[in-house]
Amino acid sequence: MDPTSSLTILEISAIFLSITALLTYVNHRFIGLPTTIGVMVISILLSIGAIFLGFLGFDQLIDYEVSLLGQLDFTEVLLDGMLSMLLFAAALHVNIGDLKRYKLPIGILAFIGTLVSALLIAGALYLMLPLFGFELSFLWCLLFGALISPTDPIAVMGILASAGAPKSIETVIAGESLFNDGIGVVIFVLLLGILSSGDIPTANYVVHTLAVEAGGGIIFGLVLGAILYYMLKSIDSYQEEVLLTLAGVIGGYALASHWHLSGPLAMVMMGLMLGNRGRALAMSDKTRHYVDLFWELIDEILNAILFVLIGLEVVMIAYSANLFIAGALTIVIALLARFIVVGMTTKTFHRQLDLPVGAWKVLTWGGLRGGISVALVLQLPTGSERDILLALTYAVVIFSILVQGLSVGKVAKSIRTDEKTADI
Repeated sequence: MDPTSSLTILEISAIFLSITALLTYVNHRFIGLPTTIGVMVISILLSIGAIFLGFLGFDQLIDYEVSLLGQLDFTEVLLDGMLSMLLFAAALHVNIGDLKRYKLPIGILAFIGTLVSALLIAGALYLMLPLFGFELSFLWCLLFGALISPTDPIAVMGILASAGAPKSIETVIAGESLFNDGIGVVIFVLLLGILSSGDIPTANYVVHTLAVEAGGGIIFGLVLGAILYYMLKSIDSYQEEVLLTLAGVIGGYALASHWHLSGPLAMVMMGLMLGNRGRALAMSDKTRHYVDLFWELIDEILNAILFVLIGLEVVMIAYSANLFIAGALTIVIALLARFIVVGMTTKTFHRQLDLPVGAWKVLTWGGLRGGISVALVLQLPTGSERDILLALTYAVVIFSILVQGLSVGKVAKSIRTDEKTADI
């Protein structure tokens, strides 16, 4: 009998929360890596250990893990559960004045850069995969380009804060990551619709859909933020004000999804409004303290759970020797696409950007991919194409978080050295 067949949602949530709490303790007590990276490393090692025991004939652990994960819809948990709160929490502490100052690079990287990167990755993948015996249509390659191109704000904001990057670069990467995931999701949904229906939409339809979903999400977020701002300003009681922000995030995201607007962009705009004008003019010092503390805890807890789930989901991937090599080359392709987009932006708009010498290094290496890419690839129709793209996505995501996430601090320090040298 399946040991997890009768588990309720509460029991499944309790299991994953308990696992996360235990892994955060182990990481803090014995390993000392940044929390998000540490818990993912441990969960990946646990998954690899379960797979190894399965090869030896002790398959109870791997069967239990696969069965447990099978009952948890990762896409629903992230996109319909965690994402609204994580994006709002991240945007809440971003200075809108800094965003305005660097609006040009942020806008180019988030909107044009995402499109260019998706096309570059799709083209390279379409040419590379047949060399290893994998045949994918260009549409499937475009889907992969769309889901892997956006830098993940959850991964970026969680890791970049401790990397020591110059403030200007940190603002650009953070601002880009807050907006480009919404653009990436809209593009992905459009392409997924083409895959499902077989109909190629007109250019007018694509532009209209992008304008309605992305533009509508931004406007909706601003309107909702304005309503919450008025409500917060009219009272002074931190319990009710914290509750209002929570209701605004969860309810607002649900409404945006129901009206087919971009929920991620709506949460970013609402977070920016309440995090700047709201915190300064609508909250007392006491309320501001509790609002900040509440959302900081929500951010830390959900980030830890998310990265544990990413690590545990490794058992769902069927790797082969050729797919492993293809995954390694896909990592290189994703980095090259990021380098080209960043390089073109920083070189073309060098005078207007006002960024430190060598900023392209951190902008390239700090473009991390994370849970959003995994959630999107799991939305693809079941089949061999999905299995291939799932493996490639995990290769890029794990490399991004473990290798780039752990070394971006060193790259950032090299930029600071360049700045000092330039001053001399």
